Amino acid sequence: MPKKRSRDLIHRWEGNPVITIDDLSFPCADISTAGAVKVKDEYILLLTIQSLEGFYSIYPARSEDGFHFEVGKKPVLRPSSKGPSHKYDHLGVLDARITRLGNRYYVSYDAFGSHGYRLALARTDDFLAFERLGFISEPDIKGGVLFPRKFKGRYARLERPWEGGNIWLSYSDDLKYWGWSEVVLTSRGGYWDCDRVGVATPPLIIEAGWLIVYYGVKHTSAGPLFRLGAAILDRNNPVNVLARTDEPILSPREYYERIGDLPNLVFSCGAIVEPEEEIKLYYGASNSCIAVGTTTIDEIVKACYE
Repeated sequence: MPKKRSRDLIHRWEGNPVITIDDLSFPCADISTAGAVKVKDEYILLLTIQSLEGFYSIYPARSEDGFHFEVGKKPVLRPSSKGPSHKYDHLGVLDARITRLGNRYYVSYDAFGSHGYRLALARTDDFLAFERLGFISEPDIKGGVLFPRKFKGRYARLERPWEGGNIWLSYSDDLKYWGWSEVVLTSRGGYWDCDRVGVATPPLIIEAGWLIVYYGVKHTSAGPLFRLGAAILDRNNPVNVLARTDEPILSPREYYERIGDLPNLVFSCGAIVEPEEEIKLYYGASNSCIAVGTTTIDEIVKACYE
């Protein structure tokens, strides 16, 4: 596929954006993020879409080539209509991130209510039927993503507390109760990620360790500027950061990244590793559309160690 070269390490597809509001068969307010996975030869995205009323739900999108998607008409995860969960997610469910554990897929997502954010978890075998496993965090924790393997018999996840603006690591014996939390990646004064950081994509195992893409925020007079960077965590003890990009790998430059409901924003929840170690990175742009860019694992690793 042709790529649009730029000053960024992530090379934008020349057909971007891949999904806009105009591509949908129903009205909505915006499209903000996309969890991503490839099952056999099919690309699947889990999109965060805001209704005209203002509530967030998660919709599926499918593609044969990773660039041209058909979006489902109905959400696979939506705010609870009743029961004890309702008061914690009645404003929306959003920012799905997909991790394969064994032969099943787990979707971590943010539950949003009038009392703030909490992490929630769902499970699926086919991306048609989803089993909701409930809330898995204390209040005001969001941006959680599971590792695809255990560490010393425990599940692990990366997350971002609402306060503090850093990435933490927590463990669990049963995917329900979490603790033993440690800080992993912090914002850096004077850098592009000086005010806040959060995990973007699920961790990818590579020869050097665990590769993660993360977002960094810098507050400016024109508002927050969201960019993407990368880091490599220790293979056996992911609380240890081995390397990290000093420069962003993707910055808002194109019109669809700079103008929208939330200007100057690129924000990712999913990446897919292709043959030849090419990475397709799916990202939301200005909370108004979904775009895709490509690079290689070697390019990202090199940037982390420079």
